[in-house]
Amino acid sequence: MSQTDSYTDMDLLRFTTAGSVDDGKSTLIGRLLYDSKSIFQDQMEAIERASSKMGGDESINLALLTDGLRAEREQGITIDVAYRYFATPKRKFIIADTPGHIQYTRNMVTGASTANLAIILVDARNGLVEQTARHAFIASLLRIPHLVFCINKMDLVDYSEERYEEIRAELEAFCSKLEVNDVRFIPISALKGDNVVHKSKNMDWYEGGTLMYTLETIHISGDQNHVDCRFPVQYVVRPHTDEYHDYRGYAGRVAGGVFKKGDEVMLLPSGFTSKIKSITTFDGELEQAFAPMSVTLCLEDDLDLSRGDMIVRANNQPKAEQEVEVMVCWMSEKPLTPNGKYALKHTTRDARCIVKDIKYKVDINTLHRMEDDKEIKMNDIARISLRTTVPLFFDRYGRNRTTGSLILIDEATNETVGAGMII
Repeated sequence: MSQTDSYTDMDLLRFTTAGSVDDGKSTLIGRLLYDSKSIFQDQMEAIERASSKMGGDESINLALLTDGLRAEREQGITIDVAYRYFATPKRKFIIADTPGHIQYTRNMVTGASTANLAIILVDARNGLVEQTARHAFIASLLRIPHLVFCINKMDLVDYSEERYEEIRAELEAFCSKLEVNDVRFIPISALKGDNVVHKSKNMDWYEGGTLMYTLETIHISGDQNHVDCRFPVQYVVRPHTDEYHDYRGYAGRVAGGVFKKGDEVMLLPSGFTSKIKSITTFDGELEQAFAPMSVTLCLEDDLDLSRGDMIVRANNQPKAEQEVEVMVCWMSEKPLTPNGKYALKHTTRDARCIVKDIKYKVDINTLHRMEDDKEIKMNDIARISLRTTVPLFFDRYGRNRTTGSLILIDEATNETVGAGMII
């Protein structure tokens, strides 16, 4: 088990932040980075200079740490997905800071698609608003395993426990309609630093952990599907050197399950079976590999496999079908075309597809299905059915986020126009 324990990717937490405009996302991330001492001295000095130019009550504007785009700094809003990396002695982190505006739903879907955890900021003065509902619904749709509601700006409601409990009850009632297993609530003040990295003296009534403690200790190794073995082949390794004359390896990223040396496996679409001879990485051989490790598998038999094929277990196979139903988030300014043809990318497999039917559109604010409105425009979420040119090897998205997701591409422009979750 020592290999799995030392595997560094398991200590990497990907999280996304969302909230309405001016709820304080950028300030919160700035506070996390600043208080956990995760920024360089020259960055600090640049932020101090920029803060003094902009004026303001606070001596330092922490939001500037994350608002990287000039247009964002001028408007004081986030208009793209900004990725930030930082680390503490306990864990590494990648933050996807996503926009709050309704017109940037697609950016939130992009930033949240690989996240283990979503932080949704709620302004303590306003409570549950339309945008909060929208972000919580998208987090649920994307099956983000852990959801943390940060009730921010508690300093503006006099750190009132009564107000916090009121908002918490409201959020709990809304979340009961969603498919999220782990929901948590933390009262904070990003501006003052209460309960972000350090415990708040102003809210001694709150007995839970700080946001940083939650991020460092939340259990994420169980978030991956370690039951269904799925290995989409990305690249066939043939060195053609004297030393490795007959070497044939299949490189890719484990999308589910645990693969061990000596395991019997089945190859899709051929249905042939073989055994795993070796599992290698850049650092040498391994006894086993699991999601989300990138490895090269060598098989005992010389069988024909190419990019887009999949290595699975004979007694546990994904569905292999050409008709799929997906929840799609539309990302293009050009509306979805009924009966339109699109290129499709699913794991490592490229295909083409036709939109057979638009079932309904989702009203993200009420969660109601709109079966009469079939016009799917940018940022809309809808249920559609597709027919593909080749079978896809998939699991439903709720079971495996990797094999259950796909993207649609406009062949004329090569633009990604839709992100789909297979139902």
